[in-house]
Amino acid sequence: MQRLSAYAFAAFIGFAGIYAGASAAADPHLTPDTSAALERISADSLRGHLSFIASDLLEGRGTPSRGQDLAAEYIAAQFRRAGLEAVGDDGYFQTANWTFAETSPKDFSFRIDDGKEQLNIPASELSFSLAQALALAPSAIVNIDASDAAALNAHSPATLAGKVVVINLPDFEAMPPGQARTAYEGWQFFNAQLAKLRPALLLLVDRAHPKGNAGGKGRLIDPENSGETVSPIPRMTLHSVQAIRALDALRTGSSARVSVNVAAPVERAVKLRNVIGVLRGSDPELKNTYVIVTAHYDHLGIKDGVIHNGANDDGSGTVSVMEIAGALSGMKQRPARSIVFMTVFGEELGLFGSRYYGRHPILPIKQTVANVNLEQVGRTDSSEGPQLNNASMTGFDFSDVGTVFRKAGKLTGIDVYKNEANSDLYFGLSDNQALADQGVPAHTLCVAFQYPDYHAPGDHWQKVDYANMAKVNRMVALGVLMIANDPVAPKWNTANPLTRPYVEAWKRQSSQ
Repeated sequence: MQRLSAYAFAAFIGFAGIYAGASAAADPHLTPDTSAALERISADSLRGHLSFIASDLLEGRGTPSRGQDLAAEYIAAQFRRAGLEAVGDDGYFQTANWTFAETSPKDFSFRIDDGKEQLNIPASELSFSLAQALALAPSAIVNIDASDAAALNAHSPATLAGKVVVINLPDFEAMPPGQARTAYEGWQFFNAQLAKLRPALLLLVDRAHPKGNAGGKGRLIDPENSGETVSPIPRMTLHSVQAIRALDALRTGSSARVSVNVAAPVERAVKLRNVIGVLRGSDPELKNTYVIVTAHYDHLGIKDGVIHNGANDDGSGTVSVMEIAGALSGMKQRPARSIVFMTVFGEELGLFGSRYYGRHPILPIKQTVANVNLEQVGRTDSSEGPQLNNASMTGFDFSDVGTVFRKAGKLTGIDVYKNEANSDLYFGLSDNQALADQGVPAHTLCVAFQYPDYHAPGDHWQKVDYANMAKVNRMVALGVLMIANDPVAPKWNTANPLTRPYVEAWKRQSSQ
């Protein structure tokens, strides 16, 4: 196929006519070299990458897992192919040496006894993450309604000491985003209050995921914050429909007792890796400043006994990072600033990889001018209706970055807009938050905030709209180039009160 001219490319992507007869070539941001780079972004290439990243072979890319390691090697291979500079402690990898604690099913027992019947629940029908062994003698059950704000008022440490508190786990995934966030915040407060009452065990009843999770799922231990994933109260979650029905029947009587025996977890060292490559800038001074493009390459792994491939969340962002890196690396004239391409581990567990980078930046935070994080850019079948030729940015008016990408969208036929319901709400729910906390103007760009199969097994690569994703990628690539070539770095919007902590963090960085 012949290379398109700058004007032909602009017509192809829907720009012609936006400005009353002006051509793309008339805009200094869309030079022939830039247009050629954008042309290299291919729907077929994205499809090829994602059909591997979201394949069953990688088993959902859980953190940690062999599948995630395979994904990291594949991403590094694409960075190597693009000729990006390796800046990690191990080539393209930034390594976090953490610990994985996994409980052995040996000598496991969980028994409910009402004096007439005994119910023995196997580890495969429970999920738990315990910091130490648990040996619980037969203990009384206390049922508490977590949706009742006053439910804990009737209790004290004396009434719950040595007791097993049973609570129905809210189904956050079934709630609309705004309601889910409110419910989750209420749940967090409830848990904090309950922790003060010190029951012997918290038994959560999960009616939304009936197939169950393996009891040996384990937990990650960050040596810099070893307690961050452990509840102060031992807790276990019951998934089995049969066991839940039996428990419901037993709960009608006051004589039911729970006894538990779980061995101490066995710890093993694990290497978790962010994958980082740099397209070094051309300006003698600005090349030492950085624009970072990120996505998380982990997903849920095997959950409820089924592989969760996470094609859109966030395989789509991961392959977009690779594709944009490959396209921009072929430019004859490198951008003025350096562009960093990074995929991170452990987002689904709590932004682990991006927060690790924030604490241990490979490249100086003080010299990092912006971050755009790509999440869920492949599916267009949003719960808000079809999302074609558009993209939304979280915290849209928190900084100058939104304005830059809106202009890039006008030049590439993509409407970059503020989603009034979700833009601010979702700002802290993805990896941009880790860099924003360090003071860097950082935002997440997505196409669909919610879509069918979100965090479900059906999020497959065949359901992605690759033509639309390629157009969005072209817009992102152009927006990144605009920031990289502008000698004036993006700034936080100090008039917006929501940016106050980020502005203060940036001032601290600047003063160092």
